[in-house]
Amino acid sequence: MASHRAAYRLNLASVRPDGQIGQAEGTMAFEVRDACDGWTTRQRLALTVVDRAGQEIQTASDYSTWESKDGRRLRFTMTQSSQGAISQRVSGEAELNGENGGTVRYEEPAAAQMTLPPGTILPMAHTIRTLALARAGQQRMLVTPLFDGTTAEGAQDSTTLLSAWTAAQANPRFPLLADQASARMNIAFFNREASAGAGTPEYQVGLRYFANGIADDMKMDFGDFTLNGVLESLDPLPHDC
Repeated sequence: MASHRAAYRLNLASVRPDGQIGQAEGTMAFEVRDACDGWTTRQRLALTVVDRAGQEIQTASDYSTWESKDGRRLRFTMTQSSQGAISQRVSGEAELNGENGGTVRYEEPAAAQMTLPPGTILPMAHTIRTLALARAGQQRMLVTPLFDGTTAEGAQDSTTLLSAWTAAQANPRFPLLADQASARMNIAFFNREASAGAGTPEYQVGLRYFANGIADDMKMDFGDFTLNGVLESLDPLPHDC
């Protein structure tokens, strides 16, 4: 996984005909760093949404994690705001016990403990596993509980569809993508009260992942509207070890 900083421009792709959203756009900044014993990430998302009545709503989120390289521990913090005022904070730590699930201990929005179901996977481990599956070419779908700390409701069910492994581009726009094969993926997140792969996802994202963990060609489906994410800048970051 390459340590990097990426910036994306988010543009409206479609709206649900019977929904309340008329326009939407935004930006996303994403960082990954190799912290020796783990991976640190930070994602900052800013959206401006205009409803069909013409009201403009500005929302933002700031999400940070540290995940151990054995894929068993996650520290997480998520701060969400609307119209410049903080609307929610989620923070805590999760620990997995192999395939037996694990435990998450929340500090915010309130002190609480929750059991994670068997087979739960953490976000960076999910990226690494799906890339390995795509490279091997023997499995086109991964269905598993996924815990990333973005909500106070524990793990979500996830279904990931994988495309074929694709050879490196001859002349990539960004040097970090040189000599990097890739695969396209679609990741759908479901409330655990519904079965993964059934019903309507709460959120889904389609993207192309390169072998070093960098993503581009992103499509983010929020239900009422869908945004295309275009990679605008990509810079390497030094290791923290």
